[in-house]
Amino acid sequence: MKILPVEKVREVDAYTIKHEPVDSNDLMERAARTCFKWILKFIKRGQVVKIFTGLGNNGGDGLAIGRLLAKHNVPVEIYVIRYSQKTSEDFKINYERLEIYPDIRVTNLEENDELPELGINDLVIDAIFGSGLTKPIKGFIARIIEHINNSGSTVIAVDIPSGLNSDKSSKNSGGAIIKANFTLSFQFTKYSFLFAENEEYVGSWEVLPIGLHQEYISSIDAKNYYIEKNDITQVIKKRKEFAHKGHYGHALLISGGYGKMGAAILASRACLRTGVGLLTTHIPKKGYEILQSTVPEAMVSIDNDEYYFTGHPDLISYNAIAIGPGIGMNDQTQNALKVLIQNTGLPIIFDADAINILAENRTWISFVPPNSIFTPHPKEFERITEKTTDDFERVELQRQFSIKYNVYVVLKGAYTSVSCPDGSCYFNSTGNPGMATAGSGDVLTGIILGLIAQNYSSKEAAILGVYLHGLAGNYAAGKLSFEAMLAGDIIDHLGKAYKEIHKEEAQTS
Repeated sequence: MKILPVEKVREVDAYTIKHEPVDSNDLMERAARTCFKWILKFIKRGQVVKIFTGLGNNGGDGLAIGRLLAKHNVPVEIYVIRYSQKTSEDFKINYERLEIYPDIRVTNLEENDELPELGINDLVIDAIFGSGLTKPIKGFIARIIEHINNSGSTVIAVDIPSGLNSDKSSKNSGGAIIKANFTLSFQFTKYSFLFAENEEYVGSWEVLPIGLHQEYISSIDAKNYYIEKNDITQVIKKRKEFAHKGHYGHALLISGGYGKMGAAILASRACLRTGVGLLTTHIPKKGYEILQSTVPEAMVSIDNDEYYFTGHPDLISYNAIAIGPGIGMNDQTQNALKVLIQNTGLPIIFDADAINILAENRTWISFVPPNSIFTPHPKEFERITEKTTDDFERVELQRQFSIKYNVYVVLKGAYTSVSCPDGSCYFNSTGNPGMATAGSGDVLTGIILGLIAQNYSSKEAAILGVYLHGLAGNYAAGKLSFEAMLAGDIIDHLGKAYKEIHKEEAQTS
């Protein structure tokens, strides 16, 4: 799914109105109906719906939703915030349509008016301002928003929480912002929904299709994308009946150290479970028996040192390389990483301590093979770049890092972002809070390594890797709960994740 800035969404709206063709108010009615259907399933019997509207098209949406709810005998109260003498044409049409619904109580709110009583049993719909708002909300409208936020009511935002910027950080805006429990966005997700700093405003969000012109959407250039199942089914490779292990690559994983052999075990198991033909894991001597007894499917390359990575094996046999989980930052290890970079033209997957070593030796990054993949968490990313003030700034820095060094960056977290050398960025749709556990990143490294070995491109491996990782995590959480999940549980559910993708592929082919 393309993630479009506000001005591009307006273009899609205008094109749909002109070329479907459809009247703008009928398009509003279509949007309102999709919200109404969602709300009708959610609402509790006898619950009063209190709708707060502005005077623009977002307010028009709110009025239309109220009318549709009233038709189904849902108790509705509408509060129109009169901050101006002007209204949009579509707002005016929907306001006039309320005249034939005497059961809907409509109240105009002006400055200094007493605010309506709201309680924990009420359902509040925020239709005050849409995504077109560009300035902070202050004054009496801010007072209304704070009243809603402090009410304890369940809040549903229409398209976007009022006061939240769709495309830029609102972190230090100084204005009031609705804190929604649920946000119902039309046709596209908003860029701002994908960042931790906005979680308290957006709550749980859902995209509702409203039939905007698909051909025109396809023609629009975008720099941000939301990874969905249909994107993955177009990438996944089918296995041939007469294939053998040599067709699926030979991966080299450089991992583990004294006290950190678990990282090597998790990454190795994940790589093998992802479908690699052959895996060799390079480890210190002390880890030999541990790895051989826990991952018998992996071959072992033994370092000359008892405890650390100090030199890589002959690289001629391998078509994919990953380094980092559990290797530590010993001086000899740092030198060995430098030699590895110098001695291979293959893209390298850098994780964990490999990233931390590069952070201390930043000049080496310029010599990293093109199309390599970095898999940092936010703190590791800060170490190889710089600190940022908000999530939006960090993703832009991530994007520039990919462009500058011709690499892919998988910035781990909720909606893990994958930045590409062409400046595009892909946000993952799978995963859950239970995956915030030790070893989860090692599993992701193993998955991406297994995919690269199977001749997926770096871009394909990064995008498919984070999706598979998150989907397996979702299945694990469904079985075990967020709290009880371990990183190994993600590996154990990779097979189910693959089956789900192949099932979807069969249905769409």
